[in-house]
Amino acid sequence: MGEGEGSPASVSQALDMLHRALDHLNAAEVAFLPSGVQAEALRALGRAEAKHTAARARVLAAFAAQGGHEDDGHGTARTWLKWQTQITGSAAACAVGWARRLAAHPVIGQALAAGELSPSWARKVCEWTDRLPEAQRGDADEILAAAADGGANLAGLAGLAREMYERCPQDESSDVDDGFDDRYLRLGITFRGAGRTEGDLTPGCAAALSAVLEALGKKAGPEDTRTSAQRRHDALEEACRRLIRSGMLPGRAGQPTQVLVHMTLGQLRGIHGAAAGIPGASPAEDAWAAARASQPGWLTGPEASAAACDATVVPIVTGHVDWAALDNLTEIFLSAVAGPLDGTGPVGPQTEFGATVRTSPDAGSDGPARTSPEAGAGLPHAPLAPATRDRLRRALLGLAADALSGPGGLAARLRAALDGTALSTISLPLDIGAAAETIPAHLRRAVTTRHPHCAFPGCDQPATVCDIHHLIPRARGGPTALPNLVPLCTFHHQIVIHRQGWDLRLNTDGTTTATSPDRTRTLHSHGPPSQAA
Repeated sequence: MGEGEGSPASVSQALDMLHRALDHLNAAEVAFLPSGVQAEALRALGRAEAKHTAARARVLAAFAAQGGHEDDGHGTARTWLKWQTQITGSAAACAVGWARRLAAHPVIGQALAAGELSPSWARKVCEWTDRLPEAQRGDADEILAAAADGGANLAGLAGLAREMYERCPQDESSDVDDGFDDRYLRLGITFRGAGRTEGDLTPGCAAALSAVLEALGKKAGPEDTRTSAQRRHDALEEACRRLIRSGMLPGRAGQPTQVLVHMTLGQLRGIHGAAAGIPGASPAEDAWAAARASQPGWLTGPEASAAACDATVVPIVTGHVDWAALDNLTEIFLSAVAGPLDGTGPVGPQTEFGATVRTSPDAGSDGPARTSPEAGAGLPHAPLAPATRDRLRRALLGLAADALSGPGGLAARLRAALDGTALSTISLPLDIGAAAETIPAHLRRAVTTRHPHCAFPGCDQPATVCDIHHLIPRARGGPTALPNLVPLCTFHHQIVIHRQGWDLRLNTDGTTTATSPDRTRTLHSHGPPSQAA
């Protein structure tokens, strides 16, 4: 028997043949193959996937039974798969699930091993027959597997499974699995805060979710170019936003969006420096956005711009220790308090660091003497032990923090001095301000009275479920004033305006005009869409 011909003589040889076959397919110029050959390859790879699922389940079940994962220092077969085969936790759990599933459904395992049933159909069949009493599951698996091999489609198999379930005698003593214990929903956070969901829903949950997606996932108008899958995604987000706004979630008080504006003390000083005309002062918003752009869970770009239109803003002033500046401060302090080398000059009380404090009286006053950094500047001082110097640095750091933080500290005073901005709220100690609603209640009522529905042309979503949009963004100096505010539903606000780049204009008569980014389409709220000339 030549190498690569006939049946393999061992598992190692079989795996080698498997790798060589897949390598050949991956290297083949499949784009130049006739469509008939491509179709046959796809059918064969589908059967191979089914056989692969069955084979891996059998090997994994035996591996777990022998405790093979423990030989490599892993507690479970799932963790072994995750780290040794470099797959995600959900993929490892899926593989372990197949091993358990096929152990309970040997007939389905045989159908998979023969390539007669795809993994996705096999999983459905197992879910259906799991609802039957254990004594009837084997027969039900055989009937459904034979029907699938005979050409029945998935809907036909589902109808057959329902008929078997309805005909099966049900009583309190029967061991029936209705799928309730298998319910789960998993949300994984991926790159830059994006998410991925998977799960098994109960019939009631599936029906409720389907109704929500159907109601909120309809096309919004001619400007709606979303796919059906994208509309379902946006419908789910919209449903969550409406629930948050309703005030029915604990601990949120119905607040739709809250923006935490993080700024360093240096950035906060920069705002005042810019206001005073000091060159080089940078706006806090740009520095904040640049610093946070790469962190998961933070909104940047169009998402942040949309969220900031209608949100509460909580200013948070942060700081960090500049060790070079602290060392410089330490040297100045030591020079100021160093004892006189020649025995002359005013001498004050000794410090805990073994040096005396040089003092000088306040000019023009009879008050107590004060420490004068200038008096001792440049004077040599005895070197301190490392531990003593470290205690001195920490003491100075504590004094500096006292001066900068707290209700009367520099950070709070600078931020509180930003009168008329969203950051000028009551201070909380280095420094957090109380949440301030960026659109006052009276303005919100005026906006929704003027436009009881979404202001985008052709949309009839009620204003009660809309965001309040700044026509001229606040980042570009747009005021929070009635002429600059309109209600927009989530789709037209988050996607059409901030993501796709449509322009919305409020006319003097209260109507609105929307223009597409390429300026080729214009929509009017008082008439049908028109093509721009």
